[in-house]
Amino acid sequence: MRGRIFSIEEFSTFDGPGIRMTVFLKGCPLRCVWCHNPEGQSFEKEWVRSPNGCLGCGACLEAGRQANGIPSLTAESAAVCPRHLVRAAGEDVTAEELVARLQKNLTMVNAVGGGVTFSGGEPLAQPAFLKECLQQLCGKTHRALQTSGYATPQLFADILPHCDFLLYDLKLMDSEQHRTYMGVDNVNILENYRTLVKSGTPFITRIPLIPTVNDTAENITATAEFMAGLGVDRIELLPYNRAAGAKYALLSQTYSPTFDGSLPPNPRREIFEHYGIGVTIL
Repeated sequence: MRGRIFSIEEFSTFDGPGIRMTVFLKGCPLRCVWCHNPEGQSFEKEWVRSPNGCLGCGACLEAGRQANGIPSLTAESAAVCPRHLVRAAGEDVTAEELVARLQKNLTMVNAVGGGVTFSGGEPLAQPAFLKECLQQLCGKTHRALQTSGYATPQLFADILPHCDFLLYDLKLMDSEQHRTYMGVDNVNILENYRTLVKSGTPFITRIPLIPTVNDTAENITATAEFMAGLGVDRIELLPYNRAAGAKYALLSQTYSPTFDGSLPPNPRREIFEHYGIGVTIL
């Protein structure tokens, strides 16, 4: 059993309780127009170039052109970059190899109430690999899953018992708007959220606030009503990060959000509190 990851963040404080190691799995079925991790969208291995220190010599793109006919980043690009700024985004590892790598720091993160969080991309998009990793970490550390919840109900129900904690995104309540901004509807996302609430597994709901998209009074009210109806009384709000597009340069892509990113996000705290939901703004 092998999986594909693109990063391991060793000392994270925002991906669950305590200090954590966060593993980012490659591939995501959503296409959020504000995606902060574009290198996690594709399931394929990609070559990325750091803009910091780049000489602009073009040697990397020329090497790609010679290799496949078009200016692009390739393995050949990595070999010719004078500053060694081109690297692979996507590493294939077995569950055993990954867990062995994580175990080097488990004693330390466990001592401060932390653990391991699987993120992405969308970790549920590699379910067999994810499940094996969670099983191998059972009893060794606290296991968290950071997810959009986009999976079949059967798959979600299979993974859930192997998690100690979930960070669950509720981005948009209207299914058609969800499809417009993320490329998929939210039917299974909402169904899996209901399953999560009923399971008794500890979790926190999160909303990344996107100006004019989901920070509207209409969407926030619908979200609060949905959560309150299920007895959920906590939420974390993530204000829009104006540096969200920085990573697109790594992939030689342009960040072109379809919303007005210049507008300040409105946390809408008073709406959640009206429904008895405590708000934390990260």
